Amino acid sequence: MRFVLIIFMLDLLSYKSLAQLPVRYRKQVFSAIVRKKNIFYGENSTDKRKPHLLDIYEPAGDSLTGRPLIVLMHGGGFKFGSKNISRMRIWGKHFAKKGYVCATINYRLSTKNPLRNFEDLAEGCRDASEDAITAVKYLKEHAREFNIGSSRIILAGHSAGGMIALQTVYSSVQEINRLIKKDIPADTNPKHNPAGIAAIINFWGAVYDTTWLANARVPIVSVHGSKDRVVPYDFKNDNPLFGSAAIQRTAERLKIPNALKTYPGKGHELQKHFNPLYAGPVVRKRWRAAADFAADFLFFQLFSDAVETADFSR
Repeated sequence: MRFVLIIFMLDLLSYKSLAQLPVRYRKQVFSAIVRKKNIFYGENSTDKRKPHLLDIYEPAGDSLTGRPLIVLMHGGGFKFGSKNISRMRIWGKHFAKKGYVCATINYRLSTKNPLRNFEDLAEGCRDASEDAITAVKYLKEHAREFNIGSSRIILAGHSAGGMIALQTVYSSVQEINRLIKKDIPADTNPKHNPAGIAAIINFWGAVYDTTWLANARVPIVSVHGSKDRVVPYDFKNDNPLFGSAAIQRTAERLKIPNALKTYPGKGHELQKHFNPLYAGPVVRKRWRAAADFAADFLFFQLFSDAVETADFSR
C-alpha cells in the first residue's frame, strides 16, 4: 500500500511539473500580432511579380531571437489561390499568437491545366516546390532581420500547399520530372530536403509516391477529412495521389515521427460539402483546431528539451 502511495505521489508531482512547463508554441501566449506584407523573396531583384511575395506574421512586442519559422503555402490546385486567402490569414495569426514567426508565400501558378492533367499537376508542384526552397533561402539569409532560427523551419500547407511541403522534403526535381516525362533517366544521387526542413504540417495534402518517404526522416503531422473527394484521404485506384492515411501507414513502417488527425465524414478543407468560395464559422473552427493539433505535435518533436529538462523534484 505504501509503495502504491509513493507511485501516486510521484505521478502527481510529474503532472504538476508538466503543467508548469512553458506553453509557448503550444498555446496562444500573445494577444496581438504584427503582419508585414508583400516582401519580395525572388532571386531577381528587378522582378517584382506577385508570385514571389510573402507576408510575415509575428507576435507583437516579442523580443525573442532565434524563433522557429513556419512557411505556409496556400491551396488551389496549383492554378488558383494566394497568400491572402482566409486560411492563410487565420493560420498566420493563430501560429504567431503561439510564438511562431509565420511566412505565408505566393508561388508560381500553373498556366496549364493541373486540375485535369496529371503531368500539368506534377509540373505545377515542381515549380511551386522550387519557389518554396527559394523562399526558405531568402528567410534564412534574413534570419537576423526577422529574429528566426535556421534549425527549426517548418514547411506547411493545405491541399496543394500540403503537397508542396511534402514533395519539397521527400522528393527531388528529378523525381518529379520523371512523373512528367517517363523517359528521363533516374538520378543516381538525388538531393532530398535541400532546404533543411525540420518538420512538415500537411493539411489534407498528398504525395505522388509513398516510396519517396524513405528518402528522409522529417516528422509529418497531418489533418484530413475521411470523405475528401478532391485529395484522397488514403489511396484510390482512380487517383494517382496518396493521401494522409497512406502517408501515416508508410511513416509508421519507416519509423518517421508522425501524427494524423482524421475528421470522419468531412470532405476537402474539412467541409461537409466542399465549397472553395465560402467557409462558415464551424469550418473555420476546425481549421484552428487543426493548427492546435499540429502545434501540439511540433512542440514535442522540436521542443522536447523543455520536457526533458523539466525538474520533477519540486
